[in-house]
Amino acid sequence: MNINNFTIKSQEAVQQAQVLAQGMGHQQIENEHLFKSIAEVDENVMPFILKKLNVNFQLVKQVLDRELEHMPKVSGGDLMLSKEAGKTLNEASAVARKMGDEYVSIEHLLLAIFKSKSKIAQVLKDQGVTEKDLNAAIQELRKGDKVTSQSAEDTYNSLNKYARNLNQLADTGKLDPVIGRDEEIRRILQILSRRTKNNPMLVGEPGTGKTAIVEGLAHRIIQGDVPENLKNKVIYSLDMGALIAGAKYKGEFEERLKAVIKEVTTSDGNIVLFIDEIHTLVGAGGGQGAMDAANILKPALARGELRAIGATTLDEYQKYFEKDKALERRFQKVTVDEPDTESAISILRGLKEKYEAHHKVRIKDAAVIAAVELSQRYITNRFLPDKAIDLMDEAASKLRMEINSKPEELDVMDRKISQLEIEIEAIKREDDQAKLKALNIDLANLKEERNEVFAKWESEKAVVDNIQKTKQEIENYKLEAERAERNGDYGKVAELRYGKIKDATEKLEELQQELDKQQEVGTLIKEEVTTEDIAEVVAKWTGIPVTKMLQSERDKLLSLEDVL
Repeated sequence: MNINNFTIKSQEAVQQAQVLAQGMGHQQIENEHLFKSIAEVDENVMPFILKKLNVNFQLVKQVLDRELEHMPKVSGGDLMLSKEAGKTLNEASAVARKMGDEYVSIEHLLLAIFKSKSKIAQVLKDQGVTEKDLNAAIQELRKGDKVTSQSAEDTYNSLNKYARNLNQLADTGKLDPVIGRDEEIRRILQILSRRTKNNPMLVGEPGTGKTAIVEGLAHRIIQGDVPENLKNKVIYSLDMGALIAGAKYKGEFEERLKAVIKEVTTSDGNIVLFIDEIHTLVGAGGGQGAMDAANILKPALARGELRAIGATTLDEYQKYFEKDKALERRFQKVTVDEPDTESAISILRGLKEKYEAHHKVRIKDAAVIAAVELSQRYITNRFLPDKAIDLMDEAASKLRMEINSKPEELDVMDRKISQLEIEIEAIKREDDQAKLKALNIDLANLKEERNEVFAKWESEKAVVDNIQKTKQEIENYKLEAERAERNGDYGKVAELRYGKIKDATEKLEELQQELDKQQEVGTLIKEEVTTEDIAEVVAKWTGIPVTKMLQSERDKLLSLEDVL
């Protein structure tokens, strides 16, 4: 058995087993140490295989820990490989040869442990695992690939590891709704329907909503609102950070990228790869004697085997793509312009509900309009709709923080009470009974007033919390109804829309009326984002006084003489 014939991950597992045995005071490295160290060094292979085999991983872990605790502890002496563990490593090498692999990987070790007479193998067998099932799960993980490099485990199940499934995120309501941008989405659909060079490239200033357009496409696909030839497509968003992270050795990054491309190309065109900030791929991995990532993409892009949607800014496009004509012509440019004021307002209106649900506040329509207009007027170094969304988000977050904090009125009273109590203690030493009596009366009155204000605040807060809880319920029901409608479960749709959602909406109206009634005599909790809140955020960002922002042009002209 030559340890150099093991993959990097399986070498790490053997080393970790040694560290584990030493740390627990065991004299021999057993299969149990190996199994536990495999789980520690690799987060993908074992969880995937055990999930496929319907094995309760937590139960296996508990039994394993108990078994390791019961092993005899010895202080001093050399650490050895037990006879059983030695057999396992030799068996793993034999399994690798039998499967036609060049290196011994994690799954070979798992198969060898399963074939051994160890306690952990018995635990797996007790859970109904058979060698045939284990082999089938390994083949499903590897998708017919052979282990030809020492970093083979990094290429398994690579799409799920290095990319996010946008269809899945849209289906579970984790993506924001996309309003407008129909022209751009239609153009993307046209390009994707081409036979070759079917790769759209979204080019626009930062913050104009390039990523949102692709998310809008994912929404349309799951709703079935796309041409027939694109109905079953799945959009994966490539995570460049995950792809590069941990690629220590030369060629490891390229290997991971090739594995992702292979998974996309073997899906018979059912997977569309979205590469955000695609300019980061140009030159990535292109060290001395290495091929850069863009050159790995080119052949598959030209043949139409890889359908990719790129997104980059105008500056980066000119810097990287216009210089590389071969790469540029493989993509079809789709310009994403900054939306006009009206379009930006409708985009924010569409997002308003999501932000209300997140921050648990109400956002007035006037605040939405102010966010667009004020950002357009005063924040000139950024682009719509991003800057307006940020304004609305920050104003709502500021208000939510105020709701969760003690009201200023109550805070002032508490400080005054503390001050009076200190004063009373000081007067007691001077024995001034008249002054002491007057201060005690003031303190009693203030405490009574404070209790009234506190009770009112608690009452208002309870209603506001109830309102937010009901809003969240409605949001969840709507999401559930949409999913049921897509699955054709119309009975559930009717039950949700005309039953649960209707009841929750009525409850929300009642709670809103109750809050309005309580706030007639004055309010301690402000739960509406207004134009003033938006203006305050702009003032913090730019240093321009708030009142000047909200002043109309007419007022400015009328007071111009006084100013001059």
